[in-house]
Amino acid sequence: MKKNLLLFVLLTLCQSAWSQIKYLERSEDGKQLNLTIEGASFLAKLPLHCIGTEYPNKPNHTIETAEEVNLSPKQLHPAFYGCLDWHSSVHGHWMLVQLLKKFKDLPEQQEIKAILDQSFSEQNINAEADYFMKYKLAKGFERTYGWAWLLKLDEELYTWNDPQAKIWLAHLAPLTKMIVQRWKEYLPKQTYPNRTGIHQNTAFGMVFALDWARTTGEKEFEKLLVQRSKDYYLKNTNTPAILEPDGTDFLSPSLEISDLMRRILPQNQFVKWFNAFLTPAGLKNVMQAPVVSDRADYNIVHLDGLSLSRAWCMKGIAESLPKSDKRRELLKKTASAFINQTLPQVTNGNYGGEHWLGSFAVYALSVK
Repeated sequence: MKKNLLLFVLLTLCQSAWSQIKYLERSEDGKQLNLTIEGASFLAKLPLHCIGTEYPNKPNHTIETAEEVNLSPKQLHPAFYGCLDWHSSVHGHWMLVQLLKKFKDLPEQQEIKAILDQSFSEQNINAEADYFMKYKLAKGFERTYGWAWLLKLDEELYTWNDPQAKIWLAHLAPLTKMIVQRWKEYLPKQTYPNRTGIHQNTAFGMVFALDWARTTGEKEFEKLLVQRSKDYYLKNTNTPAILEPDGTDFLSPSLEISDLMRRILPQNQFVKWFNAFLTPAGLKNVMQAPVVSDRADYNIVHLDGLSLSRAWCMKGIAESLPKSDKRRELLKKTASAFINQTLPQVTNGNYGGEHWLGSFAVYALSVK
C-alpha cells in the first residue's frame, strides 16, 4: 500500500514537472522528436513498478478444471504476470530492453537488468511456453496482440549485440518458437481479418510479425504474412475511417492497415492503393486528436493509446509517400503533435493507463 502511494506521489510530481524538465528533444534537422535520458528514466519507472505488481490482474485464462480456479496469475505466468495482463507485461519488458539498449547511462540500468534476468530465466520462459501446450483452450491465448508484442520483444533482443542480451534471447527462444508456430497454424484458416480498434486487430499483429520475420530471416513466415495481407486488404477501398474511433479504441483500423500495406507494396503501388483506401474525409478525421473524458476509466483511457499508435502509423506512412506528396509533412506534423499532447498524460496517477501507455510512447518515438 505504501509502495503504491509513494509511486503515485512520485509520478504525480513528475507529471506536473513535465513541462519544466527536458524529457524530449528535437533532432538536428528538427523533424524528429527523441527521448532524452531524463525522459527515458521517467518512463522506465512505469514498467519497473508494474512488472512485479501481481494485482489487480486480468489473466484471461479460460478455466478447464476446478483445480485451475485457485491458480494465481504468477503461477500461470511466472515471467509475464504483472502489469494487469500478459500482453502489457510483455510490452513493458520490451520497453525496458529498448531503453536499456539505447541509453547506456540510464540510472535504472542495474534495476532493469535484475528484473530482466528474473523474467527471462530459462525456468520462467519454459513455463510460459508450456502454458500453450498444457491447457487445451490456451491455443488462442493472446492471439494476436500479445503474440505480436512477444515477437517485438524478441526482435529487440535479436538486434542487440550485447552478451547478456544474447543469453536472454536464447532463453526466450522456446516461447518465440511456440508463438510463431501458433501463428503459422492460424493464418491459413483465418478467413477474415479483425478490423477492430483493440487487441484483436489483425493488421497490427501482422505489422510486428512481418518486422520480426524480415529481421530474423524467417522467409517462410514472411511469405505467409505477405500473402495473407494481400488477401485481406489489397482490394479494400473507401475504408470507413470517418466513423473512427470507437469508444475504447487504442488502434486505428484504417491506419493500422495502411501501416501494414506500406510494408507489403512498392511505393508507387502503395500510393495508388492508399489513395483508393483512405478518403480525404477519412484521413482528416483520423488526424483529429481523440477526446479522453475520464482517464480513471480503464477503457476510456485507451484513447490516449490511440493518439500514440496513430502517431507511429502516420510517421511510417509519411515516409512511404513521395516527397512531393503534401500529405507527407502533414502526417509528420500531426504525429509530433499527438505525441507532445499525450506524453504528459502517460503518468496520470491511474493504473489503468500507467501499466501500458509508457511502452506505446516509447514505440511511437522509436519510429523514424
